[in-house]
Parts: sequence; C-alpha cells; structure tokens
Amino acid sequence: MENRPAGFTDDDLRAGLRRHHGIEASALRYRAVGFGDYHWEATGTDGRQWFVKVSDLADKPQCGDTPATALAGYRAALRTATELRDAGGLEFVVAPRPSLDGEPVADLDGRWALTVFDRIDAATFDFYTELPATDRDDVLTLLARLHEAPPPASTPSHSPEVGDRKEIEDALAELGTPWTAGRFSEPAREALTTYVAAVRARLAEADELIGRVHAAGRPRVVTHGEPHPGNLLRRDDGFALVDWDTVGLGVPERDLAVVGSDPDVVEGYAGLTGVVPDPAALRLYRLRWRLTDLGEFLLWFRGPHADDGDSVTAWDGLRQTLADLEDFPG
Repeated sequence: MENRPAGFTDDDLRAGLRRHHGIEASALRYRAVGFGDYHWEATGTDGRQWFVKVSDLADKPQCGDTPATALAGYRAALRTATELRDAGGLEFVVAPRPSLDGEPVADLDGRWALTVFDRIDAATFDFYTELPATDRDDVLTLLARLHEAPPPASTPSHSPEVGDRKEIEDALAELGTPWTAGRFSEPAREALTTYVAAVRARLAEADELIGRVHAAGRPRVVTHGEPHPGNLLRRDDGFALVDWDTVGLGVPERDLAVVGSDPDVVEGYAGLTGVVPDPAALRLYRLRWRLTDLGEFLLWFRGPHADDGDSVTAWDGLRQTLADLEDFPG
C-alpha cells in the first residue's frame, strides 16, 4: 500500500517483532509496494535484514470474512507454503520465518497480523510487466511442478465462485440512491451505472462457466492463485513466487489464466504435464479475476475511505476493471 496503515505505528511493529520473533529492530523502512497489505524492511541490531508484512485481518477476504477466520485461513495458507518448500522440495516457494511459538503468522492484537520473511536480493517486477516468452516458460515450469506436488494437509480449498459477489449485487441494487461514504463514492456509483449492462452480462456468464467447471469434475491441484509478475522474484537460481495467502486446491486453470491468454501457454503446459487446459475454465478465471476486483473496489468506495493515494489507485482500478468487463473478448 502507498500509505501507512492508520492506527499502526513503527513502535507497534518494533514491539511485535520483539515479542513474536525475538528481533530487535535498529532500523525500519516502509515500502510502498503491493495493494492490500503493508510492508517494511527491517534491520536487526545484529545486522540481519528482514522483509516484514503487516495485514489488517478485518480486510483480508481471501483468507476469511472475519478477523478470526482470516487469521486461521492465513495461517493455513502459509503453513501450506512452508510445507511445499521444506517437505515438497519446491525451492521457489517463498515461505515465512516462523514466530517464536511456531506460527507462520503472529496475531498482534486480534486485528493486525505480522509475517516475517528473510530478505532476498532479487529483481522484482510489477503487475503489468509483460514477460518475454522464455521467462513465461520458466514460470509455467514452476507451476507444473507446483500442480504435480502432493497437497499438504493444511492446503485451503478454493471455490470458483466470484469473490465479493454479494458486494456487486448490493451495489447494483442501490444504484438509484446517492453513495455518500467518501469522495469517490458517488463517482463510483456513476461509473457502475454506465457499465451496468456489461456487469450483469458478465455475472451471468460467470455463473454459466462455474456450472460447466463443476460439471467437468476436473482433478484439483495445489494452485498459487495469483502468479502474476508482481509476485515473482528473479533470484540467481531462477524465479521465486511470493504472496502465498491465496494458495488453494483448485483446477490448474486458476493459475494458467493469470500467466496469459497466448495459445503457447496452453500448449506449453500440456507439454509439461500431459494435462490439456479446459477453455471454459480458462475463460472463467480470466473473467473471475476482473469480477473479484470489481467487488473489492465497490466495497472500498461504498464504505468510508480516505482521500489519499491508495484511494486514487483504487479509483483508477475500478474504472479500468469496468472497461475491461465491457470489452471482455467473446
């Protein structure tokens, strides 16, 4: 996130690092990266360096609907990542350092959660980076290895249903009255009104595709969920994948849809695994990504929100998502 979390200070972070990881931080540097969680680089008094993530459990829907369920879901996800790396031999999985009580995620106060990673010297990318074919093939190879790995017992179960579907439906039902929660509320209502036909059509299509995926009964595998360039690191030994809070048992197309729509992705994956990706599942997950983003942006703007850089980023994201839904290829 571009802005630091409201109500959480560097002193709170120092205390959490000390209590849960035995780390005495001599220096902290906030990193305005990602969208959803908050990140710092920390240097200990012993000179060791860490990459630290602080999560608002009241706003982590991919892991759970309440702070308690989000904490449980987040811990299950990162236990899965740890086992994939340590027992499964998947060296590209970036898993956290456990806390002093052995948990991958430390509960600070029922709302804020702390996760600590070894700092990695590696090249980073952003979400919109277009990987060359050779790099994309390397990512496909990592995903093929992940999908062929035995699922750890802690692996969460992924549902293909559209995340925040209720938020979209509620917003559509309230287009006739002004939205007044913040600066971007009314512009968001007006934008959704402009694209309402496209949104309804895409929701109906998603329902039809979900039915087809369920009916197909494809075997489920361990999927990362968001293997886009923003979650890649290029280390000396190759690519690594970060942000495993979305890990879950699902069809492989959940990951492949993120890698790209080029036919070479389908052919490359089939050549690596012998599994031919299902066109309906690929289309579902390309569509589902946009609809889930729509739900998250509507949740943001229908509730109280600050007039800051993160809200501007979300506003740009809402407009782009609505345009993408209207132009979604047939």
